[in-house]
Amino acid sequence: MFKKISIIGCGLIGSSILRAARKKKASKLIYVYDKSKDVVSFLKDKKLCENATNDITSAVKDAELVIIASPLGSYKEIFLLIKDHLKKGTIITDTGSVKKEVNKIVKGFNLKNVSWIPSHPIAGTEESGPGAGFAELFEKRWCIISPEENAKKDDIEKVKKFWELIGSKTKIMSLMEHDNILSLTSHLPHAIAYNIVRSVVKNGDNLKDEIIKYSAGGLRDFTRIASSNPITWRDVFIDNSENILKALDSFTDNLEEMKKAIREKNRDKLIQIFSSTQEIRKEVIKAGQDTDKPDFGRKKS
Repeated sequence: MFKKISIIGCGLIGSSILRAARKKKASKLIYVYDKSKDVVSFLKDKKLCENATNDITSAVKDAELVIIASPLGSYKEIFLLIKDHLKKGTIITDTGSVKKEVNKIVKGFNLKNVSWIPSHPIAGTEESGPGAGFAELFEKRWCIISPEENAKKDDIEKVKKFWELIGSKTKIMSLMEHDNILSLTSHLPHAIAYNIVRSVVKNGDNLKDEIIKYSAGGLRDFTRIASSNPITWRDVFIDNSENILKALDSFTDNLEEMKKAIREKNRDKLIQIFSSTQEIRKEVIKAGQDTDKPDFGRKKS
């Protein structure tokens, strides 16, 4: 599909792209850049990528497709390092979960003779690092592609076909629409999860061991989300702050409505709130975004 692919950053997402691209034979040559010497050694020791390197210029040299799989806060530094080492016609895409602010950074470099086609695979786990990746991460998961209006159609199609090759379903979406939707479907749940875990521990500070020991499914699932990579989510909250703050305002309004119903012991209102959210759960399952199996399909030990 491509003669050379370069992956910039090899955490969960980057290493999963590497594994999937190798499995699906997406390129004759795959280079991986990571600034960590330990990550490069890991990739070579595990025979995942003999072309792993700490030299970003050699990683992107002659690459037809460059995939940035690094935290959003690192994009400016990355483009500063690679901008003069890209061959004519190179396609650059990424995996970041915020698009508008990143696009401003990239446009600021005024890149010539290369294509910038932002993308976002909506896939992941709470794990991080090169050992956490797996080739099947993107299978049947959505990848949103957010090209600008003047982007070359052929290049958009190449990016689309790459993600589909490694298992993703693809959707073309504007930068603004992407950031708004993801603030509600991904960023808000993470913000809530972080604060639920903090609130439980803070309110039961002298009962921490018991809280952990007897944590029920609800708390357990929030702790999974709240254990996601702190640097990744710091950058997301900063770069998509406007949309996230709107989502948090809406959440706060709904929380106040529930508090009022509880305070007034309004049984009918509570039933109304709980019933409406049940319907959303059914629609999520119907859309194929989760399973209807008990306990989220977890295997019994």
